[in-house]
Amino acid sequence: MIVDPLMLLAFVPAGLALNLTPGADMMFCLGLGLRAGPRPALAASAGISAGGMVHVTLAGLGLAAAIAAQPVVLDVIRWLGVSYLLWLAWGALRMAPLRPDAPVLSVGRAFREGVLVNLLNPKVILFVLAFVPQFIDPTRAILPQFLIFGLVLAVGGFVINGAVGVFAGGLGRRLTTSPRFARGLGIASATIFAALAARLALMQRS
Repeated sequence: MIVDPLMLLAFVPAGLALNLTPGADMMFCLGLGLRAGPRPALAASAGISAGGMVHVTLAGLGLAAAIAAQPVVLDVIRWLGVSYLLWLAWGALRMAPLRPDAPVLSVGRAFREGVLVNLLNPKVILFVLAFVPQFIDPTRAILPQFLIFGLVLAVGGFVINGAVGVFAGGLGRRLTTSPRFARGLGIASATIFAALAARLALMQRS
């Protein structure tokens, strides 16, 4: 087998516990759900999972370790991520009151935003390198193991983050019938994105 069944059995609950822990991905889906509605939030969750698969693929190929060993590269990725989150915060602030059935952004764009937010977070690179290798059997093919464990994390994250985003999106859509509430949702979403940007900006490399 590609993966040791006992390792997989140990990884699944550990990965689920991590998925259930509130973090940047969950908060991003929450903010996007409030801003744009359930479908874009679900698409953003799928984008985050896709970005996560890119990270585990790079880790399995050994490229992530090379990137993590270069502080300048990590800093460039980090500040690109900060800039992108602040841009999303600005876009949320400019959100006008909408009809309940009027989407703020397309599903495709929400997916791309999720991918970019995940790829531009160097903490994900460091997390993958610190967590996944603990379950890797060096006597087996390395990349396929990374991909399988990454898929477990991606599926769990998609379901949990997507559920958070869909719930927030349903709530947001009900409240957008009021211009005052719509404006408040824009401010709430912008605050979440700005807080994520600040968290990323203050990130300390371990």
